[in-house]
Amino acid sequence: MKAIIKRFLKEENGVTAVEYGLIAGLVAVALVTAVGSLTTGISGAFTYIASQLPKA
Repeated sequence: MKAIIKRFLKEENGVTAVEYGLIAGLVAVALVTAVGSLTTGISGAFTYIASQLPKA
């Protein structure tokens, strides 16, 4: 049983997969944040344009 545990702790293939998973998760969070900020900015711009149209 100790040999199995030692072999499991020394195995690095799973560690690489976990690292890639964490990186993908961080990239996803960054994209969601960026899209949220961009959406707010675009919405504000369209609201401003719509409010200026009756004045034109």
